[in-house]
Amino acid sequence: MPLRQALALAEERGLDLVEVAPNANPPVCRLLDYGKYMYELQKKAREARKAQKQVEVKEIRLRPRIGEHDLEFKIRDARRFLTKGYKVRFRVRFRGREIQHLDVARNLLSTISSTLEDVGVIEAHPKLEGNTMTMIMAPKK
Repeated sequence: MPLRQALALAEERGLDLVEVAPNANPPVCRLLDYGKYMYELQKKAREARKAQKQVEVKEIRLRPRIGEHDLEFKIRDARRFLTKGYKVRFRVRFRGREIQHLDVARNLLSTISSTLEDVGVIEAHPKLEGNTMTMIMAPKK
């Protein structure tokens, strides 16, 4: 259908002529209410955002020389977070010369991961970033 005829038809019906596939030969156009079409697209996008599950990351801060009782509390909190579906980031902060004993922090994080392996899996293995060592655990599915 020629362009002038399509535009006349669209105006007669009170609709808009919208080009759907410009690269096709000949280009493909549709008659539709463009304002309503855009509203529907925005509505679908809003619904899609609502349906998305936002994953929140809880952080537990530790020190290399943490006491055993304090560590048990931290592990209990991490277990609670993992069972509720949150990811947990363990952050071991080093101060001063503690950074020379990275093996202590790795052992600490491996102890935590082995204790929590029934409720979570390691998503990001322990790695050193500046003066902190971090590990991320995600809940088991």
